Amino acid sequence: MPLIKSTYTGPPVYLFNKHLETIVPSLFRTIKDVTYSREKIHTADGDFLNLDWSKTGSRQLVIVSHGLEGDSQRHYARAMVKLANAKGIDALAWNNRSCGGEINLSPVLYHHGASYDLDATVEHVLKNAKYEEIYLTGISMGGAQTLKYLGEKGNDLPPQIRRAAVYSTPCNLPSSAATLKLKGNSFYRKRFLGKLKKKIEAKAAQFPDLIDLDFLEKVEDFDLFDTHFTAKLHGFKDAADFYQAVSADNWMVNIAVPTLIVNAINDPLLGPECFPVSLAEKKHEIQLEMPSRGGHTGFTLGSQEFSWVEHRILDFLKQST
Repeated sequence: MPLIKSTYTGPPVYLFNKHLETIVPSLFRTIKDVTYSREKIHTADGDFLNLDWSKTGSRQLVIVSHGLEGDSQRHYARAMVKLANAKGIDALAWNNRSCGGEINLSPVLYHHGASYDLDATVEHVLKNAKYEEIYLTGISMGGAQTLKYLGEKGNDLPPQIRRAAVYSTPCNLPSSAATLKLKGNSFYRKRFLGKLKKKIEAKAAQFPDLIDLDFLEKVEDFDLFDTHFTAKLHGFKDAADFYQAVSADNWMVNIAVPTLIVNAINDPLLGPECFPVSLAEKKHEIQLEMPSRGGHTGFTLGSQEFSWVEHRILDFLKQST
């Protein structure tokens, strides 16, 4: 599939660099009038997931996967849900383990490769609802989980799943992780680590023998954090092993449904390998759109309620197959 020429013309003038494009919406954007109905489901390993529904009575459903240390209440998830509902589509925003306001039960938290919990969510929907068409969308980490899930399933993907679309997605996790070492990205590094450390502290209260809180206080970079906590809790050797093992691009060649990836060239959290140009050029199921502007999960349109990318994602998902 040829690369898609982007129609995004850029943000308002006051968002004059990639960091403002990223940070201002993240800190200040709000989406009102979204009401969820929560459902708790149990996983095969004895844990649980919280699913937040917003229904219109449709036979179509969009499943939304959130980003790192996000949840169904983040502005980007609420916006996708609200816009889907406005287009007459039911929406389900699922919360990764420990996200959504409730700490999970097992030592396992969540990570970019936790496609098994997206799989559990999809299987629950298929078993308990009667949707004729299901679409998947993911933002940032949720996009990586979505792409990994699609590739893992390949031609065995449930037939109800017709299309997928993701944005600001670290298709190659080692490349994305490397950006957090850059001096200019210290804001993101400190923000993510601060939130993740609180999760590990809560997990230590549940499993004190697994976690060294004294060492946690000294951790200031993701390599150390992911080696001593993420990798240890999830069965990987170290940070490098974890990044490579779960990276979505290990599976993307097997994706078998039309899938749109929108990654901004100026995204401060995506390295060069996060733009799968060669794969998109030879694989007709994958469409890659690379706006020059947008930042990370930004793509602001002035004073409008929804961003450009949210309209783009929903328009793509609603196309007939």
